[in-house]
Amino acid sequence: MPKTKTDAHSRSEERQLLIDQVKQIARGLGETFAPFCEVVVHDLTDPSHSIVEIHNSLSQRAVGAPATELGIARISDPAYPQVIANYANSLNDGRQLKSTSIGIKGSDGEYVAALCLNLDLSLFQNLQAMLGRFASVDTSIVAAETIQTAGADTIRLKIDEFAAVRGTTPRSLSLDDRKTILQELKAGGFLEIRRAPEIIATHIGISRATVYANFK
Repeated sequence: MPKTKTDAHSRSEERQLLIDQVKQIARGLGETFAPFCEVVVHDLTDPSHSIVEIHNSLSQRAVGAPATELGIARISDPAYPQVIANYANSLNDGRQLKSTSIGIKGSDGEYVAALCLNLDLSLFQNLQAMLGRFASVDTSIVAAETIQTAGADTIRLKIDEFAAVRGTTPRSLSLDDRKTILQELKAGGFLEIRRAPEIIATHIGISRATVYANFK
């Protein structure tokens, strides 16, 4: 059957409702992740002026700007992936971004809108460099002292570094990771530090009995 004006009007109302809801989500995300995350809402029914909402405009775009290549791809292909997360992107000034694009479909299966997040990585890269410098120690210097606090800190630092590589915290390590770090501490001679089992158990959040069992 041919589509009627009533059908077209209903679809238009549905699309506008979806876009209005996505705008509210974008507003919340923009306020939460300001100032380092650009949040953009695209109306994919109007690709020439697709941006209808933008927060923390890292790219210097504004409402009324056209759709990106990814938006055009979605418009032309309803089967295009609805979520594309954590892909590499960049700004005109060379700053690196981590981007995520989420397509919004109407009841007819066609793309209506897109919600895009562009995270400025330069702030985090600088912070990572500063933290790395702050946490660095000169292992080439061997001091002739055995102060308990320094020994305890050495153990904690080793555990923290192990957890950081896995993107977690010492107390959130999996069972297998806990076994691995305990064996690494044993192989690294950390048992020679006074009260090592107690320090390890407290920092990881396990019992001393578990530590002793893995050190046998």
